[in-house]
Amino acid sequence: MKSRWQQLWRQLFLFGMLALFLAGCGRENLSALTPQGPVAEMQFSLMKLSALIMIGVFVVVILIFTYVLIRYRKRPGQDGIPKQVEGNHKLEILWTVIPFLLLIVMAVPTVTIAFDLSKEYTNKDALVVKVTAHQFWWEFEYPDLGISTAQDLYIPTGKKIQFDLTSADVMHAFWIPALGGKMDTNPGDSNKMWLQAEKPGIYYGKCAELCGASHALMDFKVNALEPAKFDEWATAMKSAESTPATASAQQGQQIFQKSCLGCHAIGAEGGKLAPNLTNFADRQRVAGILENNPENLDKWLADPQAVKPGNLMPNLNLKPEDRKALVDYMSTLKVYQP
Repeated sequence: MKSRWQQLWRQLFLFGMLALFLAGCGRENLSALTPQGPVAEMQFSLMKLSALIMIGVFVVVILIFTYVLIRYRKRPGQDGIPKQVEGNHKLEILWTVIPFLLLIVMAVPTVTIAFDLSKEYTNKDALVVKVTAHQFWWEFEYPDLGISTAQDLYIPTGKKIQFDLTSADVMHAFWIPALGGKMDTNPGDSNKMWLQAEKPGIYYGKCAELCGASHALMDFKVNALEPAKFDEWATAMKSAESTPATASAQQGQQIFQKSCLGCHAIGAEGGKLAPNLTNFADRQRVAGILENNPENLDKWLADPQAVKPGNLMPNLNLKPEDRKALVDYMSTLKVYQP
């Protein structure tokens, strides 16, 4: 029996150390523990405060528990019943007041920050981005700029971004760990939040609400650009044009206009049921998960359900030569590379 318990404790220790080690392996662009903006900084300060209080309580309880075990353990030759203590008013008051005070210490900054972040940000200089969650992709619309895109969110650094969040189907949750969050996106309703990136870079976003078969694959990228480069991107998006140079790409354009334009848009032309593909070739990922290269794009076009189960894109059963032409055309959909 002793050997069995020793083995169990060794396993628990091993898994505990493994969990501690893995906690330090997160990337700064996908970790709430390396905040990259003021909202994330405020939320991280609450995490640190809560962790310190919980660690302190844990240590004190373990020390008292260990002291009691040693001090009042049964000793050799001790056969009588020890003195029975039925209550201690001072201790009862003490262990009621201390947790109450600790809760106040945690509650005051938590409530203060929560109310600050819940305020609708109406600064006239804020950039407004309307976010619509779909199964299993993200749509980003810039009402003041007349721009619509998908999967890759572009924002300027050093500026507050007001997000108007909604959903086209089921409940999702918008979360950019390094910048702050998260906030639910609900069908028929709009939630508001604001975030800000302090330095240029690529940050990773996730859906943080179980929403279907490919919930775990519902990722997006945030491209934080210096203000001047963001303005260049916005200008390029508004004047984007694609002119296929090769015969294969021209054939692909015809296939796209015939088979894809009903759901997908390029610029202002096309449908809105599926991701806008104006700057598709600038994106790092196909369908938000595969590296953006011709092989993976062909794989996606051949069988979308095999790549992202449950998504709404149908299999068009294109011939290999038609898929190649479509891949060649979509590879020309470039707008701006900062």
